[in-house]
Amino acid sequence: MTKPVLEVVRARIDVDGVPQVDGLSLSTGGDRILILGSAQALFECVAGLRPVRHGAVDVRGVSAMLAVAESSSAGVPLDPPLPPSWTVRAYVTWSARLAGHAAAEAHDRATDALARLKLVDLQQATLRSLTLHARRAVVIAGALATGASTLLLEDPLRGLPGEAARTLARLLVRATSDVSTVIFAPRVSLASPLATDADEALLIHGSRVVAQGAPGEVAARDRAFALRLHRGGAAFARLAEERGARLEGHGAEWAMDLGHALQTRDIFEIATASDTVVLEIHPLAEAFA
Repeated sequence: MTKPVLEVVRARIDVDGVPQVDGLSLSTGGDRILILGSAQALFECVAGLRPVRHGAVDVRGVSAMLAVAESSSAGVPLDPPLPPSWTVRAYVTWSARLAGHAAAEAHDRATDALARLKLVDLQQATLRSLTLHARRAVVIAGALATGASTLLLEDPLRGLPGEAARTLARLLVRATSDVSTVIFAPRVSLASPLATDADEALLIHGSRVVAQGAPGEVAARDRAFALRLHRGGAAFARLAEERGARLEGHGAEWAMDLGHALQTRDIFEIATASDTVVLEIHPLAEAFA
């Protein structure tokens, strides 16, 4: 039986000694996956850049750190430092070499990756001379050249103007058609090639998955909200369900679907009635804004 591309079991991930993820569990079912919402610490852990303090974070059944070390997965951080005087060809070739490939094979893998990302004409350009979207394409090409079967990408379109974002998204989708991808981003446009290519989207709020399914299904939940509550979460949930809402969660973190009868203002009326404080409220559809 094929292992999930990404499986997380009661994971705690710390940043500077402070838990950023605590008790998160998830299991993916697709091969082209969007992880949306508050997921930077999770990306860093999955990409082997940060240890999991408790629990497990696995890529295709192998611990994330080991998967990266064995080059079965490769992380693509957002705008990592690049050696400015290196050429595009040198960077992509050395990515393959550092993954353990001999010189001749590394050269061939680099040639293939450069062609996939439409970088052949730029292969002798220095990294310092590239535009932002070209640098991001080079980092993706370097990850492809490792031979990894799963690429883990951090918000690859962030800050790019419209046409540059669409171009990079199209290149990314085509270049990675034969590998699994997990893209971590706060939000993605539903019209983006990244969303139309994805077969699964997971929305994370705090340390919970509050929505999971096809991107269109998650985006359609325009009457659903992620809530962070203080005091009385269980009482809030009981009262909300009596009034026709649907809730999932526990403790401080809940996902609430208003159903047909309730309005947004009713969230605060229910909170008052159950002696609960609403600390945060986020529309789930916001992840596809």
